Amino acid sequence: MDSDIELSLIMPPNWSTNSFLFYSSDVPVPFACAILVGLFTLQHYGTHKIGFLFAPIIVIWLFFISGVGLYNIIYSDHQIIYAVSPVYMYRFMRNFDHQGWRSLGSILLSVAGSEAMFADLGHFSKKSLKITFVCLIYPALILCYAGQAAFISKNWRVFEDVTYLSESVPGAFLRHIVVLLSLLASAVGSQATITASFSVINQCLALGCFPRVKVIHTSDTINGRVYIPDVNWLLMILSLGIVIAFQDIAQIGNATGLAIISGMLVTTCLMSLVITLYWEKSLFVSACFLLSFGLVEIMYLSACMSNFHKGAWYLVVLFVFSMTIMISWHYGTMKKYEFDLQNKVSMEWITEMSPGLGVSRVPGIGFIYTDIVTGIPAFFSHFITNLPAYHQVLIFVSFKSLPVPCVPQKQRYLIGRLGTKDYKVYRCIVRYGYCDNIRDTDDFEDQIIHCIGEFIALEENDLESLTSPEGRMIVVGNPMLDGNALVPIPEMNSNLASPRLSNNGTQRTLSSDSIESASAPVTRRKVRFMLPPESPKMQVSVRAELQELVDARESGTAYFLGQSHLKVRDGSSFLKRFLIMTYVFLDKNCREPPVALNIPHAALVEVGMVYTI
Repeated sequence: MDSDIELSLIMPPNWSTNSFLFYSSDVPVPFACAILVGLFTLQHYGTHKIGFLFAPIIVIWLFFISGVGLYNIIYSDHQIIYAVSPVYMYRFMRNFDHQGWRSLGSILLSVAGSEAMFADLGHFSKKSLKITFVCLIYPALILCYAGQAAFISKNWRVFEDVTYLSESVPGAFLRHIVVLLSLLASAVGSQATITASFSVINQCLALGCFPRVKVIHTSDTINGRVYIPDVNWLLMILSLGIVIAFQDIAQIGNATGLAIISGMLVTTCLMSLVITLYWEKSLFVSACFLLSFGLVEIMYLSACMSNFHKGAWYLVVLFVFSMTIMISWHYGTMKKYEFDLQNKVSMEWITEMSPGLGVSRVPGIGFIYTDIVTGIPAFFSHFITNLPAYHQVLIFVSFKSLPVPCVPQKQRYLIGRLGTKDYKVYRCIVRYGYCDNIRDTDDFEDQIIHCIGEFIALEENDLESLTSPEGRMIVVGNPMLDGNALVPIPEMNSNLASPRLSNNGTQRTLSSDSIESASAPVTRRKVRFMLPPESPKMQVSVRAELQELVDARESGTAYFLGQSHLKVRDGSSFLKRFLIMTYVFLDKNCREPPVALNIPHAALVEVGMVYTI
């Protein structure tokens, strides 16, 4: 095999970027847009249903291209199979010149799609990916590319100016079949990229690096199978914009190549950190890994950057836009959380300030939702300072997600007490998995009150309580059945009084008259509680505290949410101002509220507070 043929295995000199693609770019733009719209419309059905629809397509496609490749190997040049040897790669690198360097960006497209497959580890098990890749995908791709190279080596002079390798398919009928299958296979490959995008966005949400969006888990057993409607429609708009704006598969291929090698280079850098920090290997091993793969990837990256003006610029613009959003959101979230930690107050502060402020306790229960799990949030202390009154019973509620599908009911709630029993202030940490819809249930308030009653009954004799800076925490969460604490009584058609706090729209009027006045009735409470029959095992003090909890529930319930208003400190840099302004814009336009509870407006109290960052 001469040197010309060796070079043709890598990239023929006058072929465009999409030479190794197996389909024609003569597909009309409206038809391509219709395929994209249909693909994104199917996403809400879930990966497992779409996979059931697309799996036969990709299997037929793999067998088809491997069969065509095997045919070309046999009838064109059976010696082409020796090109699998790394000797030819060595010869190519030995004669490396400017032409070979520019061809690297196109060679990279031969692995397009494989990175999306490995990004879908959350959708499939690692074992299934390894078996499928080694036993089916890799051999099929080897036969496919080897067959195409064999066809080129035999028909080099005849097909020197041919751009699309559908000519390697024997027979006109099979050529029409391959065009149809290539379109369907491209849709499947796009599906892998879309689902991988959902998984990456979901991970960014868990790390606090992406604005709040609604995540729908389409599987009860696999964590990675998620669907994000907002991201789905945004990707559809961007995809349609690329197709309509470029209308050239070569430019899209340049952007794809840059995306692939950038992802590989980032993965290599992060993997070197894993080797050192997580696997606890020596720096020498990590450096060898980084140099071995990093130098090769940097060479490919430089070749892709040579096509920056031919479509790759779009990827850079999209990268800058997305990173600005993620960095701004993460920066604003961390600064807001640090402000909450630094300005939180203890229960002793409230008890010491109460006499001086003339704080009064009004009947009812107040639920205060906060991100911090210790101390009292700054917005509630701000509320008390301006309006010295709060409810007879206070419950500070925090949500904490765990990386498991479901948290058992008996381990879901962690209950503790703030201050002494006389203050009737409790803390509840709700732990939930990614398949638990704990925030969307209508009986969430009933479950919290039932758990508080269980905590009161178990507090004296519990031997498995957890310790915290504020005292003991008890894991509770038994089903709402007749027990030794509170007995639930369902009321399906109850129309009970609303909270003691009145409401003007969404924001409450902070006045003492509004605290003591009742507003219009609401139909939220479906369960009433009563104490169990008197038992000599229950202490008198425990029964009295349970009765106070029941009476407070009958008086009404209010929900307190903090409404933050971030303000940049005077003299701050332009970068800090820009990040905070971007965060504020994203926070105001988030599609998902910070607390996804079915809270009636008549029971909601939003406390605004300025955060000086």
